[in-house]
Amino acid sequence: MEKQTNPLLCDPETGVCEMPSSAFDETMQKTAPPKEKSIKVLYFTDPICSSCWGIEPQLRKLKLEYGHVLDIEYRMGGLLPDWSYDSGGISSPADVAQHWDEVSNHYDMPIDGNVWLEDPLDSSYPPSIAFKAAQIQDETKAIDFLRELREMVFLKKKNITKWENIAQAARIVGLDEKQLRIDYEGKGKALFEEDLRIAQEWGVRGFPTMFFTDGEGNTEMVYGTKRYPFYEMAILKLNPEVEKKEYSKKWEVLFEKYKTLTAREFSELSGSPRSEIESTLDELSSQGVLEKMNTRNGPIWGIKN
Repeated sequence: MEKQTNPLLCDPETGVCEMPSSAFDETMQKTAPPKEKSIKVLYFTDPICSSCWGIEPQLRKLKLEYGHVLDIEYRMGGLLPDWSYDSGGISSPADVAQHWDEVSNHYDMPIDGNVWLEDPLDSSYPPSIAFKAAQIQDETKAIDFLRELREMVFLKKKNITKWENIAQAARIVGLDEKQLRIDYEGKGKALFEEDLRIAQEWGVRGFPTMFFTDGEGNTEMVYGTKRYPFYEMAILKLNPEVEKKEYSKKWEVLFEKYKTLTAREFSELSGSPRSEIESTLDELSSQGVLEKMNTRNGPIWGIKN
């Protein structure tokens, strides 16, 4: 049996968690049906994709500055079907732990790889199906749900293939847990299979992958975790006239929009130097307005309840 590259071996240099597949043309242009919305974004991702966690600062800023012209459609890519891989130095869950530590340092986003030593995941399919089930209920809450799942696996070392953790994430973001279970065992599976089919049609072989498409079907692609200007340029190539929206960079406003922020995220959104961020957020924590959660590779802050 031919050995395949393990998709969990994400390349920090390219910013991609890559699927085992044939060649892929990064300059590919694709035509999509015209849309009334100014620019549609097809975002192919996966709940346990560490490079997708690395894109959170850029994606959150993109929504603040260009959310008024972007229709972002989240699609699951099926990063880890199972453990039938043996390549690139990763052949078992334990091998991922050190790799995640390296990725965490590269992206300056906290990740605790010890989940792979303490309670390893056997697939990324269950949380992906759960996300599709959540989308049936509420698109906005589904995105919050995906964020909560990621914080669970990357920061809290929780196995998000287990229903108890999926259900907890659903309760936190206000989803109907009972309905989620029904859709998880029913419609969610079909929607996930549809996502896999669409990913194949678009030639997706790694995550994150974003396709920006205007109303005439012209498309720009950003492959992997890139710096913010790459995503902005994709928008401006399609519509040079679009104006970015100004937003308040006050900490109160940012934490009202996004309930939790890492130092890297707060730096990206506030425009403040990264070197000053932790002391600023720690001061707010000492004042009792923010709550700090420490992890092995860095903290995250949230509004104190």
